[in-house]
Amino acid sequence: MARSLSNLVFRGIAALPAARSTAIYGMRFSTTVPDDLDTHEDFKPTNKLDSSDLSLKEIVEQDVKENPVMIYMKGVPELPRCGFSSLAVRVLKEYNVPLSARNILEDSELKNAVKAFSLWPTFPQIFIKGDFVGGSDIVLNMHQTGELKEKLKGITNNQERSE
Repeated sequence: MARSLSNLVFRGIAALPAARSTAIYGMRFSTTVPDDLDTHEDFKPTNKLDSSDLSLKEIVEQDVKENPVMIYMKGVPELPRCGFSSLAVRVLKEYNVPLSARNILEDSELKNAVKAFSLWPTFPQIFIKGDFVGGSDIVLNMHQTGELKEKLKGITNNQERSE
């Protein structure tokens, strides 16, 4: 069901709920809901970045180190919020690798921390095996030349293996 739904999302036919923290086909992403004055404090979503003892720089370093493929993007992989982010996700999905992502639209401070970490001004920003690769145009070019396949070699989607 999730696989067919994601195909529909990219065609603009269906949409997933805006608030979600989940893992689908090895992809991990999260998003939050804006504060709602009518919601009781116990039921409001929490921002894991706010409750963490780590600085934003440390969070970015940890994301890049712990995730073989990390993308900082506008939106989430199942529902990108810009064409460049959508392109990057579609290219990376071709390789069936685990894809971890953070939505930079949720937190402008995180967005600035990522820019400072990579010294790159635009999004999406893709990191593979701890190395900054670039944006969607660079990933697309690497895909077309075969360089991306080599860069992703050795990264497996453990969820696919266990099925």
